[in-house]
Amino acid sequence: MKRIAVVDKDKCNPAGCGNYLCAKLCPIDREGSDCIFVGDDKKAKIDEALCIGCGICVHRCPFGAIEIINLPVELERNPIHRYGQNEFALYSLPTPIFGKVVGVLGVNGIGKSTAIKIIAGVLKPNLGDFTRAATFQEVVGYFKGTEAQAFFEAVRDGKIVPAYKPQSVDKIPQQFSGSVRDLLTKADQKGQFTQITQSLDLTKILDNDIKNISGGELQRVAIAATALKKANLYIFDEPTSYLDIKQRLKVSDLIKCLADDHTAVLVIDHDLIILDYMTDLVHLMYGKERVFGAVSLPKSTRTGINVYLGGYLKEENIRFRDHEIHFGSKPPDHKEGKTIVSSWKDVSKKLGNFLLSAAGGSIRQSDIIGILGENGIGKTSFIKMLAKAMDPDFGVIDEKVMVAYKPQYLQPNSELVLTVLHDAIARYEAQLIKPLNLKGLFTKQLDQLSGGELQRVAIAHCLSQKADLYLLDEPSAHLDVEQRLLVSRIIHDLMELRGTSCIVIDHDLLFIDYLSKKIMVFDGEPAVRGEVHGPFSMQDGMNKFLSNLNMTFRRDHESNRPRANKPGSQMDREQKAENKLYYS
Repeated sequence: MKRIAVVDKDKCNPAGCGNYLCAKLCPIDREGSDCIFVGDDKKAKIDEALCIGCGICVHRCPFGAIEIINLPVELERNPIHRYGQNEFALYSLPTPIFGKVVGVLGVNGIGKSTAIKIIAGVLKPNLGDFTRAATFQEVVGYFKGTEAQAFFEAVRDGKIVPAYKPQSVDKIPQQFSGSVRDLLTKADQKGQFTQITQSLDLTKILDNDIKNISGGELQRVAIAATALKKANLYIFDEPTSYLDIKQRLKVSDLIKCLADDHTAVLVIDHDLIILDYMTDLVHLMYGKERVFGAVSLPKSTRTGINVYLGGYLKEENIRFRDHEIHFGSKPPDHKEGKTIVSSWKDVSKKLGNFLLSAAGGSIRQSDIIGILGENGIGKTSFIKMLAKAMDPDFGVIDEKVMVAYKPQYLQPNSELVLTVLHDAIARYEAQLIKPLNLKGLFTKQLDQLSGGELQRVAIAHCLSQKADLYLLDEPSAHLDVEQRLLVSRIIHDLMELRGTSCIVIDHDLLFIDYLSKKIMVFDGEPAVRGEVHGPFSMQDGMNKFLSNLNMTFRRDHESNRPRANKPGSQMDREQKAENKLYYS
């Protein structure tokens, strides 16, 4: 059986473990061979050919730096790409299909971005030999007899022209100077500048300097620049990050329009509702985070997402999760006799030219309230007032309540995670530290964390505080699908356990559906005025929100997850006629 060994260099601490404890305990080393040895970087290295998979080093390393994985039989060949000795390995690739939008779904650290970088030509595969990049002929030979062979032959012959939107759009201002108009004019190879900028609501910021626009605006600019290129393979890595639901739908419509008989589209995204809405097929990626990744055969989107939630790939006979993810029904919450935790009346706040107003409402004990609305409509400003981080100009907000607040934008610094999570470690090891997989981050500084790691630390820090009301602004940002649903369950369980209340702002409708008992809706005109409505029951709140989008949602009959109906479809028309926009 072939196995793969991965050593996390950031975690490997020879001085802290007593000088290579793993090598001292390894039975092969004790017999005189060098299965575990010291590398040039002074970190532990493992000879995979000598390793017998006993697991002693994995379990005894005090820092959790080692992973030894026995590979499935079908992966007992050289990987398509490996980053280095004892580093991440990728064993297969998704397949672009002309006329289709193909999605790629999987957890963070499983190789999704690596796979599409190879397909986009940004990263040259090495076929497991990390000392050199493979030639085109070697890559074609590696995939002999598969659809990928024809794809790489077409790339080699210049018949495939890719256009690629990377995940990290925040790096654009470092690579380009000038206005949005300048950037998109240079990118426009199809003469569709006006059409695409209007479809993505970019006309008002065309003359803004690229360095002065928001994350959501940068995302839409990057998508526009990619769509404007003359290509027959469009690749989008997490195109919905930083976007509200209305913007996500517009981006989805644009991406769907790019696919035709001569053009293929590949998309990675963690918003399951949007991925379901915009793709025709999906590949599931499985393996072990930061160790190895592999790609399933393509499946229809509905089937693929349901298989993903189920955690078992029947064709490959691979169980990649030890539990299924279930969506329950949402009966109306009639328990209105609960104690009022916080309330507001006739509140208004002027922020420059923007006016926010809230007629009145209340939060009751054990409420979990999801907030929905466009960007720039006052959601963050409202919960800042509830958190006492901002005062209203007029009106009354109950100030007796004790509040814990997780802001939208997280400011990393040199503080250790161990220090930030002191209370969580002391009191909530089982409820927060273990499920959020935070132990391995304790010795890192906040400014050394990835976006997803920083988000999980911030969520744990907020939820570990003593409070009556917890306010979380966009907690799903930078998290993968499974982490989002896990965070949802953690919040729900803690609120039930403590009898406390929570308000969550988020743009992932599936996350809000999975978490919330009630809904608040913000509408108005972005950057001009915002109006607060609710809290409502789930059905009334979602009906109000979806009426503004002119959309309807149904429940999948197999998984019970929410799915968007195609505009004008029979179910869309029927639900609108019955004014049941969310539940079928």
